[in-house]
Amino acid sequence: MKLAPSLLSADFARLLDEASLVAPLASYLHWDVMDAHFVPNLTFGPPVVNALRRRLDVPFEIHLMIDHPAEYAPQFDVRSGDTILFHIEATDSPSATMDAIARTGAEVGVSLRPRTPLEAVLPLLDRVSTVLVMSVEPGFGGQTFRPEALERIRRLAAAIAGRPVRIGVDGGISAGNVRAVVAAGAEIIVAGSAIFGAADRPAAMRALLEAAR
Repeated sequence: MKLAPSLLSADFARLLDEASLVAPLASYLHWDVMDAHFVPNLTFGPPVVNALRRRLDVPFEIHLMIDHPAEYAPQFDVRSGDTILFHIEATDSPSATMDAIARTGAEVGVSLRPRTPLEAVLPLLDRVSTVLVMSVEPGFGGQTFRPEALERIRRLAAAIAGRPVRIGVDGGISAGNVRAVVAAGAEIIVAGSAIFGAADRPAAMRALLEAAR
């Protein structure tokens, strides 16, 4: 299991401190970029993410919950191992969006909302490194995990069929459900409130990793 703390749930006044605290146990740092159009919230943009990119060595997952992802992807500074994820629902041209992300040097990822049929991303499996299954409706942290996501993860794992594609899951992950999520086929676990809602962030991460085993 690879753990990706979601900075959406961190203390925004202490983003660098928060990110640095969780970095030693993190495989990725997950940045939810929201535009108040595709989703009803407004969060980080390229200036914030890029400033943190210069100060941190952990790979980034830059999750674009925005309209026009092909236009904004090139505005993010990326390093080898970083991933930019776009939402399949946010574009009429997934191919052009994947091309735009690939030109940045980042790995290409795609995400889908709980109500979007899994079949929408299956044609993209040969061009992406990650599929992020949303187990809550995107836009807000602290939501409850939707158990129907487990069947979607299992179906996606079967469809990947040996391709080098990682399955990520985002939304409502806790020590109480992470083992089932990993058993269904998830490799990357995005967790926000379960980590940053705890007084001891590293201890919360260790609890998630242990629970997954």
